[in-house]
Amino acid sequence: MSRIAVIGAGSWGTALAISLARRGGHSLTLWAHSPAHADDIAAARTNTRYLPGFPVPPSIRVTSSLSDAIAPQNQPAAEIILCVTPSQALRATLQQMIPALRPQQILLSASKGVEEKTYLRISEIMHELAPQNLVGTLGGPSFAQEVAAAMPTAITIATEDPALGERLQNDFTSESLRVYRNDDVPGTELGGALKNVIALAAGVVTGLELGNNVTAALITRGIAEMTRLAVACGGQRETLSGLSGVGDLVLTCTGGLSRNRTVGVELGKGRKLHEIIASLNGKVAEGVRTTTAALGLAQRHNVEMPITEQMHAVLYEDKSPQDAIRNLMTRPGRTE
Repeated sequence: MSRIAVIGAGSWGTALAISLARRGGHSLTLWAHSPAHADDIAAARTNTRYLPGFPVPPSIRVTSSLSDAIAPQNQPAAEIILCVTPSQALRATLQQMIPALRPQQILLSASKGVEEKTYLRISEIMHELAPQNLVGTLGGPSFAQEVAAAMPTAITIATEDPALGERLQNDFTSESLRVYRNDDVPGTELGGALKNVIALAAGVVTGLELGNNVTAALITRGIAEMTRLAVACGGQRETLSGLSGVGDLVLTCTGGLSRNRTVGVELGKGRKLHEIIASLNGKVAEGVRTTTAALGLAQRHNVEMPITEQMHAVLYEDKSPQDAIRNLMTRPGRTE
């Protein structure tokens, strides 16, 4: 049995907590940022705001206190701290956690993004703020609703420590959740973050009703773009061909449950970004802010990322989606 604190009661954090409870054998705590939200989940035993329709088992303790989640009084501290906050909120949340952290606790990230101002990956933020803790990351194609419903899903856990990777693999694997492991933290993290940017563009194509040919081309050239940057940042090309690369990209670009794709669809239909974000009712489309960080990383490493460049122009420079697609299609010819 492992003692696991899930930090973040959005749809993904709640789904992972439900999956871990279904597996059995763990002591689980789910942390919600808002006391009112924590009280609602504890009382209703469901997350009506972010993941309605899926019971939160009684075995999951719910709290809004970070210290209570990771190091409760008169009880053993959590062994694994699963961070599922929005990527742009991770630094602030981790800073609040530091006074209660123990050196032996494992920090496992399930957030998929790159910090907007520093261009740091989630594990890099963790190493910076909590150098005494072991760190890993979780990636791969996984919609929260399907994980919560026990639909078959395969994910990847990446850590530089093989023994840690094996332990986490065993802790998370269940009949409905198959867990692979690798040692490529940069590749796994960047695959999960960059696919959200490409999914925005795939949504734009759908919103513009441009057909399946261009969607297939966008996904294919998107994985090439993602791989170039991941390798430049120390990732392995093979990782981007796996679950946290191609797998996550295909799901997020084609699945109707993808928030990033949904934002892109609405942009393609002509809606403004602020209106679309407001309609998400507090849910986060990570690709919107990751686009800026991805472009900054690309410029730092002198990597060409034309899809990301055009999405940034659509999101932040008021470029029309039609002009963005036209610019992509009329770039100078090159070999594949």
